[in-house]
Amino acid sequence: MILKGALGVLLTLVIIAAFALPITPQPQSWLEFPLIPGLEEKARIIFFHVPTAWLSVMAFLTSMVFGIRYLRKRDMLDDIRSSSAAGLGLLFCILATATGAVWAKFNWGSFWNWDPRETSIFVLLLIYGAYFSLRSAIEVEEKRATLSSVYSIIAAVTVPFFVFIMPRIMTGLHPGAKGDPDGAGPVIEFKMSPNMRVVFFASLIAFTLLFVWMFTLRVRAARLESHLQAKG
Repeated sequence: MILKGALGVLLTLVIIAAFALPITPQPQSWLEFPLIPGLEEKARIIFFHVPTAWLSVMAFLTSMVFGIRYLRKRDMLDDIRSSSAAGLGLLFCILATATGAVWAKFNWGSFWNWDPRETSIFVLLLIYGAYFSLRSAIEVEEKRATLSSVYSIIAAVTVPFFVFIMPRIMTGLHPGAKGDPDGAGPVIEFKMSPNMRVVFFASLIAFTLLFVWMFTLRVRAARLESHLQAKG
């Protein structure tokens, strides 16, 4: 209850601040965001797009951790946790793709441009889509858990490359790509005003709490489903 209450309050404040505070060329108070050249009003997407991408990485790595634990202990609960984290990672990866596509439409003229970062997140969607295809194709519980754990480890190894490395070593449209005259972009180099940083980090915390809450609920639901199937 405490987690849900804190999450609700924090998310509400983040949403209000992200959309209600005006963006002006010369802010006169702390309740005004400065204009970021090239982004203008579209800079608001940072408060939502980046946290969803962050949760994708965190969820995929969480899936790997519990995959390793399953291979060591052979506890089916760890398999449930690993698959639950992977499912949430796929969900937030889709949300990151969708929010990024909306931003691309208004900044680059089309929803999809096969920019290196767009390509890398598309590959991650394929990798983890294949993870769930693998799970659905294996009926034996122990074999499914073992192969899924091995797959989650191999898949997670690719995540840092596709998220952090590939988009920065290739020329692209996304901020932070190779050759970007502004450097690594406003988020990586923290080229944001203090009030934008407060809202941004508050959003990161809120989305992280959202992941913890959703992960807990998903594991509980999966355990209940497993018990019902065992009794049936």
